[in-house]
Amino acid sequence: MHDIDRRQLLGLGAALLVASSRTSRAAEPPAPPALPVPTNWQRAQRLPLWTGMPPGAETYAAPQPPSDWPASYARSVSMPELRVFRPARPNGRSLLVMPGGAYWFVSVVNEGADLAPRLTARGYTVFVLTYRLPGEGWAARSDVPLQDAQRAMRLIRSRAAEYRIDPSRVGALGFSAGGHLAATLATRHAENAYPEADAIDRLDARPWATGLIYPVISLRDPITHGLSRQLLLGDSPTPEQIDRRSAELHVDASTTPLFLCHAMDDEAVPVENSLRMMAAMRTARRPVEAHLLQEGGHAFGVGRPGTPSAQWIDLLSAWLDRLSV
Repeated sequence: MHDIDRRQLLGLGAALLVASSRTSRAAEPPAPPALPVPTNWQRAQRLPLWTGMPPGAETYAAPQPPSDWPASYARSVSMPELRVFRPARPNGRSLLVMPGGAYWFVSVVNEGADLAPRLTARGYTVFVLTYRLPGEGWAARSDVPLQDAQRAMRLIRSRAAEYRIDPSRVGALGFSAGGHLAATLATRHAENAYPEADAIDRLDARPWATGLIYPVISLRDPITHGLSRQLLLGDSPTPEQIDRRSAELHVDASTTPLFLCHAMDDEAVPVENSLRMMAAMRTARRPVEAHLLQEGGHAFGVGRPGTPSAQWIDLLSAWLDRLSV
């Protein structure tokens, strides 16, 4: 497994903080620090989400990122896919993992390839989603990530026997903007985000449980992450568009149990995002567990050694174990 050092993690968090302050795509923020792409990512089984082209592909033309853009951050995603990581001793449970990246890129190393061995060691079958990015020219931009997340949940359930997993124990886990996507899936799993393509789309898209790690939750000022909102909704979203994709406003009796973990010194995505989601869950009387860390910053991935963030995977695992009883 590739270990990211503290300087790289701080650099990634700083890059997202700088990006959050930009309101124009004309001057692109600087790229995050490059991370080596580990062999487990390169060798993992690749599972396309859609049988043919994804919804809206007829009018999509993939943009070209800068020539020196690091491979550790996926962009120009025209064909979303799952990378599959299988445990030596399956426990029957699985997790759909949605890395972050401000809807600007998908951080497939820090919040995907590096995370997978920590979860497979606990018996989880891990599916890391490289989802389409709404600001890359998709017509239904605010629906595109949810389309992929819903389809991924259904696809995993359709292949439960092959992967020796329980279709009723497919959870979701998201980071930063991927946390926004996971929170949207947790609250809007029944939304008709795309036309039915095949029999897979008749399966349930609701996660069994959802983990949200330093998530973007609200698209309302002043606590949202600016670039995430801009790339999801466009430069001048209406209040109605903002509220439609602010997850804390859509918690109801069907919302999945939630696990929240957020560092209070996160300068990119304020901890108030998790606080609002926790409050909404409590108002709706839905199961929720929250861990607010004194330090850890943003984009800590599997955790920064020597900080409380290094404990979140153990805490999540214990929470999921209790849900399984």
